[in-house]
Amino acid sequence: MPQEQEIVEKPKNKSWYIKMVSFIWKMFFLGSAAIVLYLLCVEFNIFYLFGSSPSLDRLENPRSELASELYTSDGQLIGKYFSENRSPVKYNQLSPILVKALIATEDVRFYEHSGIDPEALFSAFYDNLRGQGRGGSTITQQLAKNLYKTRTDDSKGVLGHIPGVNIVISKTKEWLTAIKLEQRYTKEEILAMYLNTVDFGSNSFGIKVASKTFFNVLPANLKTEQAAVLVGLLKAPTYYSPKFNPENSTRRRNTVLGQLAKYKYISKAEADSLSQLPLVLDYSVETHYDGPATYFRGAVADYLKEWCKQNGYDLYRDGLKIYTTIDSRMQKHAEEAMEKHMRNLQRRFNNHWQGKNPWVDEQDKEIPGFIEETIKRTDYYRQLKKRFGNDKAAINRELNRPREMKVFTWDNDSLEKKVTMSPLDSLRYYKKFLHGGMMTMDPFTGHIKAWVGGINFKYFKYDHVKQARRQPGSTFKPFVYVAAIDNGYSPCDKIVDQRITINYVENGQKKSWSPTNADWQYTGAPMTLRRGMGKSVNSVTAKLTELIGWETVVKYAKRLGINSPLQSVPSIGLGPSDVSIFEMVGAYSTFPNHGFYTNPMFITRIEDRNGNLIQQFTPRQKKVLSEETAFLMMHMLKGGIEEPGGTSQALWEYDLWRGNEIGGKTGTTSNHSDGWFMGVTKDLVTGVWVGGEDRSIHFRTSSLGEGSKTALPVFGLYMEKIYQDKSLGYTMGRFPGPTVKINKKYNCTTVLPRKVVVDSTALDAQLEELNFGDSIF
Repeated sequence: MPQEQEIVEKPKNKSWYIKMVSFIWKMFFLGSAAIVLYLLCVEFNIFYLFGSSPSLDRLENPRSELASELYTSDGQLIGKYFSENRSPVKYNQLSPILVKALIATEDVRFYEHSGIDPEALFSAFYDNLRGQGRGGSTITQQLAKNLYKTRTDDSKGVLGHIPGVNIVISKTKEWLTAIKLEQRYTKEEILAMYLNTVDFGSNSFGIKVASKTFFNVLPANLKTEQAAVLVGLLKAPTYYSPKFNPENSTRRRNTVLGQLAKYKYISKAEADSLSQLPLVLDYSVETHYDGPATYFRGAVADYLKEWCKQNGYDLYRDGLKIYTTIDSRMQKHAEEAMEKHMRNLQRRFNNHWQGKNPWVDEQDKEIPGFIEETIKRTDYYRQLKKRFGNDKAAINRELNRPREMKVFTWDNDSLEKKVTMSPLDSLRYYKKFLHGGMMTMDPFTGHIKAWVGGINFKYFKYDHVKQARRQPGSTFKPFVYVAAIDNGYSPCDKIVDQRITINYVENGQKKSWSPTNADWQYTGAPMTLRRGMGKSVNSVTAKLTELIGWETVVKYAKRLGINSPLQSVPSIGLGPSDVSIFEMVGAYSTFPNHGFYTNPMFITRIEDRNGNLIQQFTPRQKKVLSEETAFLMMHMLKGGIEEPGGTSQALWEYDLWRGNEIGGKTGTTSNHSDGWFMGVTKDLVTGVWVGGEDRSIHFRTSSLGEGSKTALPVFGLYMEKIYQDKSLGYTMGRFPGPTVKINKKYNCTTVLPRKVVVDSTALDAQLEELNFGDSIF
């Protein structure tokens, strides 16, 4: 019986064993199926429960936010536009010790795993159970999180909003994405992508910007201790910042050095030695305002925002490469010329107004309450109004409360100083500064070569090249003369320099206008049109305007590219209507360009982040004058230098005259609030404006405030630098001769009149004796 019992029980035990094994296999397969099902659900976002994962296209074409870069025509990077300041580098541009420090600290088995490191995961799980928080993410997982934003609200599904569950799902996405990245990229590509995407703090995204921000070096030139600092930052950019928490940074740096020694990348002795070094930084946070041509970059940004909107790009995130017409060397010369002259001019202005405030009315009396009224138009005052409402006492208390601040100054090379001022004192201080604008253009291509929008972009953002419009004074006179010459007159035709009164009707009202010459004197003698323009005689310009019609002058100004509103009045030729430097330079460029108006342009091409051409820009030209008229206007413009008493003759003081010819026109408004100079050489056209921020701020005398004193010197200093810089290739020389037959007389000798007193009757008689022949229409 016992034997039989044994025979009966054996099959029972075997059946139980088989059932257990079968149950385990079933559970394994069910668990595996559940895991596979879960992974598929996460991958394909079943029923929108899990949120989207990176698509195949995004994996193969990863798009991190990149700064768009602005380059000059000679290949210099002059600025960036960014929300995250990031410029990518390739693996071969990384310091080898940087890569080793990263691997030793963040993922020592990086070259062994395929995106997920099981050993690191189990170690992290075990350490967390013991209360020692640590991560088990590989570099590839961190890249997946940084590059594809797997934890943002946009990537969450319904389940992603459940605490705890959201962490599991996001981790799953990182694992899946990490495996895909390992399948599609080499280890070196993954390392480069990772270092290009991480945030190092201090507005530096990616290793290239971080290396420049903290040490002013390229990633390839990082020293071991510098690489250790940057790798240490990855754990917590603010807490381990070498700038703001140097003790924490030093401690973390030494930990990274210890890891390098632990895994035999450097010796222990070297690690110990480097750990003793002090933290040495060359710290400079890059901003939108850094670098040259700051005003120009603002103008380009204004254009590109609209261009990006029309073409589906983001200027601040898409890493565009914008190639401009600006020449970095010419830009540097222009900025230096402006600074040199404005330093001296401001000193002269301060001495001129010493002990008095320069904001005055038409009777040269100080405008009462000027500063108090001006501050009410500022953003700061609007903020105070929002904060205090109608509590004037509280607002005035803030306006008069002194506080420490940095202000602009010409007194030292740093261009700023620390002071203690109230907001009202600060405004009072800044209103006393003179400002300037300048632009240079190649008249044949339309390429803008230099753009100086003001004296200091950090403190004065307003661009005086394109944004500002001011009265051009006598620089507008050439539009009167070009209209006349294009309609029958010649440079040798004459008009008597005498008092003139023009009666006209404006808006149904009868009016009269009686201009005076700048020196309040009249020769009473016939004067050629060339000398009338060269000497900038108002009476001659006014009479010529009356003869051809002020509507004709407006028409020609518009034809030559002046788009600002113009008053059709007898005084149009004396520049009462506000225009910009940008418009004036474009208009004057028509004369050396044989009568072709060329739209000023500042971008030549735009490429995407991969260097693919998106758009090429070409000059846009239009024939607006005959070649004969254009040639004769160049001859007229030379009159400012060549005619006796020409208003551009202050240029003789500069080293510009070794076989050279220059055409020029000065301009000064009636109260000296605006000073202009337009200069033309055989290769370039340049416009300069100088004046106060408000029209009520100006010199009180012509000897100090006319354009030949305030604006012309900037042109003179600038052109000296241009000719001295042989790398630019600009040489002195004469204007080219006419390419067509010139039918009108233009080489006429100027005979200076005797100084006699002529009464009005005699003047009228002289006028009647003049014979204009076919010139008058």
